Amino acid sequence: MDILSEIIAHKRTEVELQKQSVSPEQLREQVQKLMESSSAPRHSMRQALASSPTGIIAEFKRRSPSKGWIYETAKAEEIPAAYETAGASALSILTDEKFFGGSLRDISTARPLVDIPILRKDFIIDEYQLLQARIVGADAVLLIAACLTQKECTTLTTQAHALGLEVLLEIHNPSELPYINKEVDMLGVNNRNLGTFVTDVKNSFRIARQLQQAIGSKKGASDVRNMPILVSESGISHPETIRSLRAAGFRGFLIGEAFMKTDRPGDTLKDFISPIISQK
Repeated sequence: MDILSEIIAHKRTEVELQKQSVSPEQLREQVQKLMESSSAPRHSMRQALASSPTGIIAEFKRRSPSKGWIYETAKAEEIPAAYETAGASALSILTDEKFFGGSLRDISTARPLVDIPILRKDFIIDEYQLLQARIVGADAVLLIAACLTQKECTTLTTQAHALGLEVLLEIHNPSELPYINKEVDMLGVNNRNLGTFVTDVKNSFRIARQLQQAIGSKKGASDVRNMPILVSESGISHPETIRSLRAAGFRGFLIGEAFMKTDRPGDTLKDFISPIISQK
């Protein structure tokens, strides 16, 4: 069993146990009340990336299956806010506990402290997790093609939008291009193989043109304003890489370990952004 298969098997068990504790109906009631009463503005991750000079999605995570603990004592009440101050366009917060050391509490803790979009990054396989994301204050969710059938992906995208959540669809190779549907808000290329966790940033460059062609065939040439924002995920550690990726059509750049492996991730992000801004 590869790493991804192990994670998904555990996730299915985890979600079923959560449903036994708090039923889907109870979550739907909470979401309904939230959507009826909340006056808090929603944060569009798609718009934030489209209008940003850097497009950096700064990630908050404590560990990974391949490297173990990266920053075990990282605090959700400190680092996400520091990321925003440093210039992050959006936040990605890992909520998987067993493999990544995160939780939904990390989003609910960070949400009142920041004014930029938050992506719930997890292995979403069930509408239940979308309801959770909405309740804790996420603005977008990650859907991973390798974890879902095409039908499941389309259904979850529709369900996410009904809850006011944007969708970042993640693919890894050209065989997953059929997963792209016209409702997707953002389209990510994971440079990390989720079976082996080996990272190669060249993966984004390899399939950039195919992505754009696939998007055009789904959306139509006249629908440019609603085209999904392209996002390159993982393995980015140099500002020069972002400049090259932008030239290839990408507008979002998800970066985690390059920041989280340092003592002060916010300061590391600030130093990372500086040369990008200076050349605009």
